[in-house]
Amino acid sequence: MTTSLVTPPVQDDLVGASLKPQIDTMIDELIASLPEPAKLTAAERRGIIARYTAVLEGNFIYWMTATFFSVKSEDARPILVDNLMEEIRDCHPAMLRNFSIAAHAFPTDTDALEVHQDLTNVRLFLGRLSGVQNLLTMAFFEGFIQRFMAYLADLAGAQGSKELVYTDVHGVCDVTHSLELFRAVSVEMAVDPIDPSTDLFEGVDLLRTLIQTVIHGASEKAPA
Repeated sequence: MTTSLVTPPVQDDLVGASLKPQIDTMIDELIASLPEPAKLTAAERRGIIARYTAVLEGNFIYWMTATFFSVKSEDARPILVDNLMEEIRDCHPAMLRNFSIAAHAFPTDTDALEVHQDLTNVRLFLGRLSGVQNLLTMAFFEGFIQRFMAYLADLAGAQGSKELVYTDVHGVCDVTHSLELFRAVSVEMAVDPIDPSTDLFEGVDLLRTLIQTVIHGASEKAPA
């Protein structure tokens, strides 16, 4: 999907606020596509958790670091630094690893290969270092994660796990992270406006495709 946008003049946080309803709609659609946990087999539940772990454990800090290097606004950088500091100080990758192990869903090479191409597309896009696009991509992701955590916890519980520190933490902190990233979009747009011909949602769409692969698997991905 290609989404075009005519960006209004920046005024305080209006750009980020104007984009949030569009992002919220995309997140709503992803959440609505989630299969009911009770209708999944143990292998299907394991697959979702394992693919999610294969994507997030070794990549989220890379994604946020790429976004940090892409921005030109001094006001946007502290928002990214705070997010990165929390990820590293509290060792969120270890939280996720403990979560997946307890759910008997530690990723295999098969899980990693299933998300490989879509993950590569996201990595390469963020590596282009487009500040506004990268910030919007991460705002979308933080908003999705906050909504996805309860579902992920349900999957783990059905797998017999009681290790829910990861989902408990991210179900709370990512609300603030997402809102702050929308604010960062506004301040970055003021400093480094995006070309009107650029697809502002290109990274969001690539990440949404990756999430669909995480949820449905590469061979059974729901149509966009």
